[in-house]
Amino acid sequence: MSQTQEVVSAPAAKSGKHPKALYILFFTEMWERFAYYLMVGILLLYMTDTTTGGKGFSGKIGADIVGSFIALVYLTPFIGGLIADRYLGYVKSIFIGGSLMAAGYLGLSIPGNTAMFISLSLIIVGNGFFKPNISTLLGNIYNREDLKALKDNAYNIFYMGINIGAFVCNFVAAYLRNAYGWGYAFGAAGVGLIIGMIILAMAMKDKDIKEADVRKPVQAEDMPLSKIFTTVFLPAIIAAVIGWFLPAKLFGSPLMGTQANDAFIFACLPIIAFYISLWVKAKGQDKKGIGALLFVFAISIAFWTIYNQNSTGLTIWAEKYTDRVASPTTEKIAGAIFPMQKVTDTPRLVNKLDPYMREVMGPDGKAEQAMGPDPYFFNVPKDQLPNGKEVKLTNTELFQSINPLFIVVLTLIFVPFFSWLRKRGKEPTTMSKFGMALFISGLSALVMVFAIMSVPSVYAYKTSPLWLWLTYFVFTVSEIFLSPMGLSLVSKLAPARLTALMMGGWFLSTSIGGKVAGVMASFWDDFTDKKIFFLILVAAGFIGGILIYSRIKSLNQIVKDKTGSA
Repeated sequence: MSQTQEVVSAPAAKSGKHPKALYILFFTEMWERFAYYLMVGILLLYMTDTTTGGKGFSGKIGADIVGSFIALVYLTPFIGGLIADRYLGYVKSIFIGGSLMAAGYLGLSIPGNTAMFISLSLIIVGNGFFKPNISTLLGNIYNREDLKALKDNAYNIFYMGINIGAFVCNFVAAYLRNAYGWGYAFGAAGVGLIIGMIILAMAMKDKDIKEADVRKPVQAEDMPLSKIFTTVFLPAIIAAVIGWFLPAKLFGSPLMGTQANDAFIFACLPIIAFYISLWVKAKGQDKKGIGALLFVFAISIAFWTIYNQNSTGLTIWAEKYTDRVASPTTEKIAGAIFPMQKVTDTPRLVNKLDPYMREVMGPDGKAEQAMGPDPYFFNVPKDQLPNGKEVKLTNTELFQSINPLFIVVLTLIFVPFFSWLRKRGKEPTTMSKFGMALFISGLSALVMVFAIMSVPSVYAYKTSPLWLWLTYFVFTVSEIFLSPMGLSLVSKLAPARLTALMMGGWFLSTSIGGKVAGVMASFWDDFTDKKIFFLILVAAGFIGGILIYSRIKSLNQIVKDKTGSA
């Protein structure tokens, strides 16, 4: 009997009861996501900040870096999942990934561009080892016959842990960067991840985790890692180099705004081809399962493009176009807890800017250039200016806590609601939830179109923060329908020996969506009519939903044939 078979046929636990391992992984992932979302929540702000010690890059460069980071951080699970499947196992991979990411977060607190890019690279590589494998480990635990019926519910609980971490982190970031500076905020992300690793290390004797930490035996039809390097990664590197130079040479400028964007898209092509080859070579139910997953992965790119506006387009919107002046009540409560951002419309004296947009002193040690009021006031009507008085603002990153707050609240509503429907045989199928999620995500972008229409001009007026609350609320419903179901679906349909690899494919769709979100945000200033920006997202969501429902019967049948239920 193989180790894999032992996991499936493990002694039955009490029916309907989640094992302790779920909560161990819940808290491990909660702290890891605390760290990640703290860092990514302030990354674009840090890149473009010119007043409190940030990098001072242009919005285009900042969005390009953030989009590239999000893309790469979700691209590396492809190789991380493969190495875990065949060589390291899942727990060891999680610890390797966690250590690299902790070093990266702590490294971001070190001044200098070199330290920053090295740190971001450590986070990217570390996530490749961590992210697909903790999700796969949870899936393996719930592959037991007595726990299979609880798998979707387990992933919902697991996903709620992710969002508790994502909710809390922005308050920690706001406090630390206001009180002490950017470096302390990034350092807190590293500390959070270390706490998560300690929680997992203390639970290594748990039986369920041990039995789920398996390495899949290599099958005759599996491609050796050396061959994957020569047929996937080497071509990806070559394609990236071609993408860097060729479009700019042929067309006079990059196709996707920058050479880095072109290189990324070209590099993805061999990896996509590899996943297609898995489908071509597979047989029987494996072929149908892989095919269904690849179809879902492709359509999910639209969802993840909308999702990653949280760190790109919606961050820009919250920073520049949203009324963030704290109400007297907010100022009283928040001000008592931590320092708030303070701005004034009084013209500022700043130092001359060097090519990297950092402030430097003139030869005489004095400021050389005068600027206007704080950028926050660039689109505030003259009759609403504070006329030299100090104004306290709500930190931009705090708006990113709205989504995880709704996730936690709505999960507590939807999980029992779906359970109630399931008992009556009326619960939507997993694939139906995917289709609904795409339509609803498109509606969330439509909310922002109405936000733009709520003022005479976004270039002269701030919009109400209630629009961001509403768009996050609508989007969160779609996220609950799709994101945890995606992790569960991979675990259900992927061949056992390819589970982590196909989990990497799920994150590849996230990667491409993140890159597209970054590319769109880098063209933000080129969208003179901001409605067009969000209408593109509306169309993407609706088209994705239509495509899912165009194949809903066959997709439902594939899931049913593989798992016994749709």
